[in-house]
Amino acid sequence: MDLRSLLIILLSVVAVAGAFYALVFPYLTGEAVAEKRQAQIVAKVGGRRTGAERIMDAAARRKQVSDSLKEIEQRSAEKNKISLETRIAQAGLDISRMHFFGISGVLAAITTILLFVITRSPVMAMAGLLIGGFGLPNFWLKFTTGRRLKKFTNEFPNAIDVIIRGVKAGLPLNDCIRIIASEAAEPVRSEFRQVVEAQSLGLTTSDAIERMPTRIPTPEANFFAIVIAIQQKSGGNLAEALTNLSRVVRERKKMRDKVNAISSEAKASAMIIGSLPIVVALLVYITSPHYIELLWTTDTGRMVLAVCALVMMTGSFIMKKMIAFDI
Repeated sequence: MDLRSLLIILLSVVAVAGAFYALVFPYLTGEAVAEKRQAQIVAKVGGRRTGAERIMDAAARRKQVSDSLKEIEQRSAEKNKISLETRIAQAGLDISRMHFFGISGVLAAITTILLFVITRSPVMAMAGLLIGGFGLPNFWLKFTTGRRLKKFTNEFPNAIDVIIRGVKAGLPLNDCIRIIASEAAEPVRSEFRQVVEAQSLGLTTSDAIERMPTRIPTPEANFFAIVIAIQQKSGGNLAEALTNLSRVVRERKKMRDKVNAISSEAKASAMIIGSLPIVVALLVYITSPHYIELLWTTDTGRMVLAVCALVMMTGSFIMKKMIAFDI
């Protein structure tokens, strides 16, 4: 055997030994298994993530919350057009659309007949038709809705506290909502009962609560729907979020009561100033009826009376805007 053949055989043996050491020997000694296990442990340990990864996770979470807020705002913007049925539901009235139109027609007929009998004027009768058919029903709906929303705002923080205590005690959110639907005061009880009924029809908790601001157009109900929607989509501590919401709602109520107390003097002054001309006119009519009858028996008096009424309405509107504070 020559030297060349010997070198070839020697190189072949070295190559086979190197390949065996590189591919097979780690599995025989357990080094490959140890390296694989170490990689898995490093991947599972959250504290060993790099700063860039943590920043990316925080940015992704912020983007998810921002997308949720934009989606809720978009849905709220689509629901800005309030129908008559929605207004009736906001007032808490159990009547249909046709029933409301029937009541409006009866009021229009009554006011038209009364004004025509008193004034003997077709123009005043037409004004009574508009007042009774449109003005009085809308005023009734607005007044009933405002009174109901005020009751809801006063009772709503207690309902949030029930959910907070229930969640901290380990109860699911749906059970806390059912407790409120059966134990809370009106109108909070009826609103949460509708949420429970919507859940029984297959809606999720966030979708059922999202309908609440439509029936209760208050910032408090809108805040509650946003908190629940964000918590359902991105997670987080629901008890802590609702605790902050309860504190905000109570602070808003406290601020509203403080503003009402401060502006009570201005409201009383506006009521006295607004009612003073009417009271003086009634006293003058009682003492000297022939002296004041010129206001509605002559054309000049009717014109003066119309101008005075317009000026009084304008002044009352300005005073109302000056003492009304939106919180």
